[in-house]
Amino acid sequence: MSTPQNRLTPTPVRQDAVCMCVHGSACSSFAPGHAVHLIQARLASATPAEWRDAIVTATDAADGTLTLHTLEGDALVLWNGAGAAAAGAVGTPVAYHERYHTLAIGTRLFNALAL
Repeated sequence: MSTPQNRLTPTPVRQDAVCMCVHGSACSSFAPGHAVHLIQARLASATPAEWRDAIVTATDAADGTLTLHTLEGDALVLWNGAGAAAAGAVGTPVAYHERYHTLAIGTRLFNALAL
């Protein structure tokens, strides 16, 4: 007689996944506001006409929000759990890709959720 093996199927494992940026570790989710996926970065770079230039006007590293003002005068409030608020000081020029929710601060890319 063989012993039954207690293995988890992929469904319960996926349901129990929790983003680790909440706990101060590397982000394990690719949802808007979390880690940048390779395909997301490639799609954003393949559509350069959709980037909007902006200036950081306010940051709050405690809750992960940034306020940007585009060169057209629009205000955008973004959230990122991977440290974009700490990387973008007030006055920093940035670029934001709305379709692929990607924020470029210098050479770093962040997945940013528009609030």
